[in-house]
Amino acid sequence: MRGSPFRLRLAPALLLVTGLSGCLFGPYYVRPNVATPANFRFEAGETAEVANTPWWEQFQDPVLNDLILAALADNKDVKIAAARVDQFLGQFVTTRSALFPQINAGFDASRQRASQAGPTPLPAGFGPVYNTFSAPLSVAWELDLFGRVRRETESARASLLASEEGRRATILSLVASVATAYINLRDLDQQLAIAKATTDSRAGSVRVFQARFSGGDVSQMELSQSQSEYEASLATIPQLEAQIAQQEDALSVLLGRNPGPILRGRELTELVLPVVPAGLPSDLLERRPDLLQAEQNLVAANALIGAARALYFPQISLTGLFGSTSGQFSKLFTGPARVWSYAGSLTVPIFTAGSISGQVSQAEAQQQQALIQYQQAIQTAFQEVDDALIALQKSREQLVVQARQVDALRTYARLARLRFEGGYTSYIEVLDAERSLFNAQLGYTQTNGLVFNSLIGLYKAMGGGWVVQAEAMTGRVMGQKAVAQVAGQAGDQAASQSTIPSMTPPVTPTTAAPGAEQPK
Repeated sequence: MRGSPFRLRLAPALLLVTGLSGCLFGPYYVRPNVATPANFRFEAGETAEVANTPWWEQFQDPVLNDLILAALADNKDVKIAAARVDQFLGQFVTTRSALFPQINAGFDASRQRASQAGPTPLPAGFGPVYNTFSAPLSVAWELDLFGRVRRETESARASLLASEEGRRATILSLVASVATAYINLRDLDQQLAIAKATTDSRAGSVRVFQARFSGGDVSQMELSQSQSEYEASLATIPQLEAQIAQQEDALSVLLGRNPGPILRGRELTELVLPVVPAGLPSDLLERRPDLLQAEQNLVAANALIGAARALYFPQISLTGLFGSTSGQFSKLFTGPARVWSYAGSLTVPIFTAGSISGQVSQAEAQQQQALIQYQQAIQTAFQEVDDALIALQKSREQLVVQARQVDALRTYARLARLRFEGGYTSYIEVLDAERSLFNAQLGYTQTNGLVFNSLIGLYKAMGGGWVVQAEAMTGRVMGQKAVAQVAGQAGDQAASQSTIPSMTPPVTPTTAAPGAEQPK
């Protein structure tokens, strides 16, 4: 057998299969060149390290920390995103399985009766009723010579990684949403406290004016004015209480709970403002999960071009069967009952009426959509960071001005009341001063909340390593390990793709789309 013709014929075939197995059609992915601004318009250059730490802990409110931890563990959107990752992991495993032989085993048993009146008489010694037992082992394997399955696997791997980045984007949004909802809740609490304090103060003024009106010291007009201001501040209380209840309900849903009350921690004025994160615009390409997700979607669409182009070329499949067939179960596994077969099939598209070229055009159009969506996502990210920086800087400036305004109006209200008590002015001046002070206090509280929310929005827009730490708090371990292993395989494959030659189909050649190039 050493120099048998069979082996001599088999060797070139194996060499051909081995050489062709490295061929992949379609453009290899190369990250598109994206124009990024040199710096942000209002860049705050304090430190970039805080972008990689759980920034919400800098508020120094244990209740907020517990709320975010509870949300990461029980939020329904995070659970849906995790299930979506598992779905794409299963899809990747299913797609990749086509690269390997499919082996199946079976067992069949039947009992039949043949016709004794048929054109062919039964063999001598055989009755019309007989049994058949079969135990086959079948193998089927499509040789991926032109890389269709490998390109589909590459696309499925990218879709899996995109779903994982989508889950991280959900986590990023969740943490920011919980922190924002909590700040809004504490803001409303402070506004309610101001409204109640103002209402109590005005209630005391009404009682004094009622006594003075009974003694004839003030007119009914002044008494009515006092009562009007009291009712105005009193009317804001149920409005704020309704907003507080609704905010609690919204925060409860974020926590994965039924609507209900929320535990409070520190007052809004007692919270510590976190440090402003810093970074270059180009950092967003690596720090924001939504941009990484958009890029993986582009990788997936790019790989499908190669899968579609591979349809122009032959599909080769190998099948084999080995087993036993016998009319008696006791003789099923004996030598005479053994059966086997092997076969190969070759399918070559000759005329498809544009079916394959249509699939190629569709894949290229989807790649273009993914490319534009990726570019758009980057521009939106830059806008969000710039807007957050502007909002933070300007809200801080506004807060300083409003603080001075509140101090001035507080002094004005005190002096106006003294002038009224001394008989130098009418009560209208007191009402105007107190009304202005009340509105300014509410405005200051709202702006203070806006400062915190702007900083939260900046952390959300900048992304950072803190998302990975928040991800660990969700309690998801097994799925992360599987995806991490797939990501490592994707990195190894990307590193080796530069050495894999490319083949261009002779039918309806297409050029590589922007953001991708064909290797030499």
